Amino acid sequence: MRIDLHTHSYVSDGTQPPGDVVASAAQAGLDVVALTDHDTTAGWEEATAAAVRHGIGLVRGIEISCASDGISVHLLGYLHDPADAALLAELERSRSSRHTRAERIVRKLSADVPITYEEVLETAAPGATVGRPHIADALVAKGVVSTRDDAFADYLYTGSPYHASHYAPDPVTAVRLVNAAGGVAVMAHPFAGRRGRLVDDDVIEAMAAAGLAGLEAHHRDHTPEDVAHAEQMARRLGLFVTGSSDYHGAGKVNVLGENTTAPSVLREIEERASGVPVLWP
Repeated sequence: MRIDLHTHSYVSDGTQPPGDVVASAAQAGLDVVALTDHDTTAGWEEATAAAVRHGIGLVRGIEISCASDGISVHLLGYLHDPADAALLAELERSRSSRHTRAERIVRKLSADVPITYEEVLETAAPGATVGRPHIADALVAKGVVSTRDDAFADYLYTGSPYHASHYAPDPVTAVRLVNAAGGVAVMAHPFAGRRGRLVDDDVIEAMAAAGLAGLEAHHRDHTPEDVAHAEQMARRLGLFVTGSSDYHGAGKVNVLGENTTAPSVLREIEERASGVPVLWP
């Protein structure tokens, strides 16, 4: 069984509709795929219909953008109740802050680059959480850069003169919220240093004490040493490990199924969750 537990649609920063992500997963030979858009479950309904249509298992999830002392932490939540009031309130606060952040970044950029916030909005799907990837897409559309990666390297990296911060929950708080909503919390790409600064191991230990269930060890942004570190820490803390593509459609080079999760781990996620079930074909 081939299981990929980390993908994005254009509801957040992917480039395909949720249904197309699921269809692509089926075409790629996956048996189970998780849709984990940033800070929103808006793609769940379309993904569910597509999973039924294409005969593929679906894990409904989310990726929560967190921060610890200014360092970005991404938390995957699986099979939580999408109507949980406490988690919804925190996600809405984060999404609102990300929208204003995008506007502030564009305002700074527009002093040097011919870009408007309206042009950024044109790159985002209705209801999407607008963020730096959409600004990058607008820069590509304007011919300022050739690719998203170029946009981040030249203009949108953390620490650039155009950077702006946004609200993000503490990862320990986010773990507790996911668990309280009946979900299962897994830290995404915990040691991907190429993405920026990393939290110390003691932050991950605090997340584990709060109920973190697993670490996404197998990810293209991890070196073999990073994978070994994640596996060792998971053993020490009693966590399981996952592997995923972090697929974004044409937005990144990541390929569906390039890293996968063991069926035994999916069974554990399914047994722990009480929010929504895995959708099996």
